[in-house]
Amino acid sequence: MSPLPVLRGFDVQEYKARVARAQSAMASAQLDALLLTTEPELRYFTGFLTRFWESPTRPWFLVVPAAGDPIAVIPSIGAHLMGQSWIDDIRTWRSPDLEDDGLSLLAETLRDVLPAQARIAIPDGHETHVRMPWADLQYLSQSVLPMVLTGDQGILRALRLVKSPAEIEKIRQTCGIAARAFERVPEIASTGVELSQVFRQFQCLCLQEGADWVAYLAGGAGRGGYRDVISPAGDIPLAKGDVLMLDTGVVLDGYFCDFDRNFAVGPVAQASLDAHARLIEATHAGFAAARPGASAADLFHAMDQVLTGGAGGSDAGRYGHGLGLQLTEWPSLIPGDHTRLEVGMVLTLEPGLQVAPGVTLVHEENIHITPTGADWLTEPAKDMIRI
Repeated sequence: MSPLPVLRGFDVQEYKARVARAQSAMASAQLDALLLTTEPELRYFTGFLTRFWESPTRPWFLVVPAAGDPIAVIPSIGAHLMGQSWIDDIRTWRSPDLEDDGLSLLAETLRDVLPAQARIAIPDGHETHVRMPWADLQYLSQSVLPMVLTGDQGILRALRLVKSPAEIEKIRQTCGIAARAFERVPEIASTGVELSQVFRQFQCLCLQEGADWVAYLAGGAGRGGYRDVISPAGDIPLAKGDVLMLDTGVVLDGYFCDFDRNFAVGPVAQASLDAHARLIEATHAGFAAARPGASAADLFHAMDQVLTGGAGGSDAGRYGHGLGLQLTEWPSLIPGDHTRLEVGMVLTLEPGLQVAPGVTLVHEENIHITPTGADWLTEPAKDMIRI
């Protein structure tokens, strides 16, 4: 099957609506600007999509003022690409510069567009970071006085939690790419094939099916299950009785999917098949609980009731998470996360279960929240696929 055509990026109105929501939240919080430094934050407001972020050498900045359009303060190497976005005000310097890597230009920009007593917000909650050296952040905070740098009071998190219909459709297409690749796993995996080779070939399948790149691939294989789900693939060949799991986060136009599939390499133990069936049952319980107003914790408890009778989950720590511009986003499906679900949120349901001492199975699906409940973004698995 040929990959579906992809409409790249979004209409300018999509980005303007994001800025408008941010500025409304800034007004309520009495903030004068957002200062953003990480790849997903810049891309969220500008559409600036590049893999150049893999290099840690250069800093990148975006200023979102309380009124007006964002201002990009970026290395000159990125000027052409940023110029293809909807951003008009692009200020550049020659980077890398070991003495002044954009700091004076950034400070000048802030002084130019903000009031003297401005409060400049930087995302500061869980799952955020500032992508600049500590010394540079200290220098910036001193050079813009009497302006002050402060936290963003969760503005960016709240904005990114709720996806637009266009974002959800992008994630749905990304899920479709991985689904088509999973259907082709019997072409590349069989008894005697090394797990490392399966991993390499599966990434090729994802690219053939339309992925821009495969940012994440994890999994495992072993008799009846696997020891963990984060180790690199080894060169041990698949054997009869193994369960092979592949968990992928492919990227399409900057948006992730994140789900897995389990495969039986020939006949596997009935205990593993039964455990897999319980995992599927648990995802359906999480799906049924996923509705506006429910909490992330509610979904955890719904799945955990199926798996452990409510004993509290496994050492993996959570049964799913948010999804979108990043492989994992807020919230976490854990007992302590009481984030309320809203229409437009995209989540993974990812329960895990111990089959035997040290041997586990994990199953994962992707959903989004609608006014009446949840909707599948992945076609939910019905059983373990035999190869």
